[in-house]
Amino acid sequence: MRRLVLAVVLVLIAAVAVACGSDPSPAQRLADVLTSKDAGAAAELTSDPTAAKKAFTDTFDGMGDAKVEVGVAGDDDNQLSWKWLLPHNRTVEYTTSVTESDGAVRWNPQLIHPKLTVGGRLLYSDDKTYDVPVVDRKNKPVMTWQEVTVVSLDPSRADSAGELATRLKPVAPSITSASIRADLAKAKTPVTVVSLRAADAKKVGRLDRIAGVTTRTEGRLLTATKDLNSPVVSGLEEKWRASIDDAAGATVLLVDAKGKPTGQVRTFDGRTPTPVETTLDVALMRAAAAAVTKEKRPTMLVAIRPSTGGILAVAQNAAADKQGPVALTGLYPPGSTFKTITTAAALRAGIVKPDSMLKCPGRQRFGDRVIPNEDEFDLGTVPLHTAFARSCNTTMAGLSTKLGDTALTDTARMFGLGVDYTIPGLTTITGSVPAAKNDAQKVESGIGQGAVTASPFGMAMVEASLAARRTVTPTLIQGLGTGENTKPQDVPPNVADALRSMMRETVTAGTATALRDIAGLGGKTGTAEFGDNKHAHGWFTGIIGDVAFATLVVGGDSSAPAVQVSGDFLRSAGRDLP
Repeated sequence: MRRLVLAVVLVLIAAVAVACGSDPSPAQRLADVLTSKDAGAAAELTSDPTAAKKAFTDTFDGMGDAKVEVGVAGDDDNQLSWKWLLPHNRTVEYTTSVTESDGAVRWNPQLIHPKLTVGGRLLYSDDKTYDVPVVDRKNKPVMTWQEVTVVSLDPSRADSAGELATRLKPVAPSITSASIRADLAKAKTPVTVVSLRAADAKKVGRLDRIAGVTTRTEGRLLTATKDLNSPVVSGLEEKWRASIDDAAGATVLLVDAKGKPTGQVRTFDGRTPTPVETTLDVALMRAAAAAVTKEKRPTMLVAIRPSTGGILAVAQNAAADKQGPVALTGLYPPGSTFKTITTAAALRAGIVKPDSMLKCPGRQRFGDRVIPNEDEFDLGTVPLHTAFARSCNTTMAGLSTKLGDTALTDTARMFGLGVDYTIPGLTTITGSVPAAKNDAQKVESGIGQGAVTASPFGMAMVEASLAARRTVTPTLIQGLGTGENTKPQDVPPNVADALRSMMRETVTAGTATALRDIAGLGGKTGTAEFGDNKHAHGWFTGIIGDVAFATLVVGGDSSAPAVQVSGDFLRSAGRDLP
């Protein structure tokens, strides 16, 4: 009897073991492949693979990047539990019924959702509010969502290029028949010729009446007006999109075979997004843009607020735009504007004081290098402040030979030049001031030539740090901090006071007297040779009130064009200056 009982028990245990090790049900296999969003594999587990594959594919496509977790539920695995994982930690959950037949899951659309019809699908939709601006420090719009008209031309109608260019000339003069034909040359599909703001589209009328031309309208984030176009705004769209995405609502819909909504699975309320607040100043942006546009050579201007580090304006003309965002990342020899750093280094080292008497000969040899003044002017022996104001190369070269190998490098970093900044919404390069290994390199660096380079942004940082009496940390978007690869330093009071006084003298009695009508302005002119040394860039850097700025005219041949552009900017800005 005991043996019989033991045998029965063993049979039961074996039966349980077999049951536990049995293959998963068709519903479980289907749930597993649906979780991996493999429409083809899932369809093969149904009674109608062709219809199922299309339905699964359409729903996965309609739900976008949403992940899905599918499991089995109910008695005998007769239900599928669906859980869609949506952006912003939102979920949609429901169950569907499963019927098995001949080892497969019987296909019907209700496997995907209880109310899904034949040919239908689930569709995820973000409910975004686009009418949210990017604003300046005074809450004035810098960028807004606007309607644009996209104009395209079919390559087979290249003969329409001339007529199209003529119609576009009042609003897009840079587009020519030749430029359109060049774009069409290798194209096989319609080529976008231009995107027009609403006002410009109205001016040119119905372009789609030209043979081969098609137009469509769409929404885009643009500068509030064309005169605010600037490389500083290019990175703001990413932050703007993040803002509207975070605030977006969402809807999961049921749609039929024609794409018509037949019901809602779930709706999530959004909220009103907040404007992206920047440090920019629309009035100064317009003044800067108007000033650089008057110059035909590549011209740039960057303005920063010393008290906060906020970037106020960045402007480039069309010639500069062809070279990229050079106001922020272009590297050029800073020329005599770098004498601010050389003088600061000498004052820090205690080599000189503002009234120290120094020689300023017309030209002077330093080893194998002969340094001349502009037109070889000779001041004789003058105070340091006079040599600075008159931009005496030989004086500065002589001072640089008395400095340590890293003195200019270290002093430049104190003023933000050579520092790497990670500014949310903006890419910048300040410049480079390598350590000098010998006197020849020191004299080159001391007058802003040789291996020394700076961007207009970098030189604006120098002036901002001088005005703030500490290394300024630049910012663009309010509330988002900037990373940097160095610790900010204080500018010694005696250095800051002396340099501010010398810069004022530069305007009142030195090389920038064309600007002496502008009360309170201090500045430094710069001419920097490049290439074959037969041509030069023109610079002007300055401080007025709570604004520090740098202006560069590439190939300006003297500082005069940069001084002119700076004056136009400041006089136009007037009372709008902080």
